[in-house]
Amino acid sequence: MKLYYAPGTCSLSPHILLRELDLRFDLIRVDNRAKRTADGRDFLAINPKGYVAALEVEGGEVLTEGPAISLYLADLRPNSGLVPPAGSWARNRLHEWLNFISAEIHGGFGPLFNRDLPEAARTWWQARLEKRLDYVASALHARHALVQDRYGVADIYLYAVLCWAPQLGVDLTRWPALVQFQRRIESRPAVQAALAAEAQG
Repeated sequence: MKLYYAPGTCSLSPHILLRELDLRFDLIRVDNRAKRTADGRDFLAINPKGYVAALEVEGGEVLTEGPAISLYLADLRPNSGLVPPAGSWARNRLHEWLNFISAEIHGGFGPLFNRDLPEAARTWWQARLEKRLDYVASALHARHALVQDRYGVADIYLYAVLCWAPQLGVDLTRWPALVQFQRRIESRPAVQAALAAEAQG
């Protein structure tokens, strides 16, 4: 398998998962602006959407969208405990969380990356995002993980997008449950390995 990634993006989520599952893969860096891979290929020929993550599997099929990639990977090792069984109620909860993180947290951070966003609009978007973070912090107040209180795919995705908070002016210390959650996830060897690999480029 080949994971196309860019440091500081949501591709960190499937990258961590690949390491948690101990799956063999090649890590291929993408220049998000130039749309070129580190070995000079046109990334748009790999993923016409133009953004990471993208996972190329045997036979050349390419899967995009981080949550879809993560579910595919976790299902390769169902006994890992990182994803509930298909058809279970817990699996429905997982889908619920993945959709919420994608639309409300990942999507909520999105406008804040725009340096040209007028201040009034930035204030509105940040306030909206903070309400969503209130909800997540409340969910994590009495437990260590989002689904079945067991570390898994949703936690990895949430961790990856929360990593953007410091650079975008969102102070997570307002939510102690989120700070503790970040620390717990970051202490995992697979997470440390993924962060180190991306830092080396």
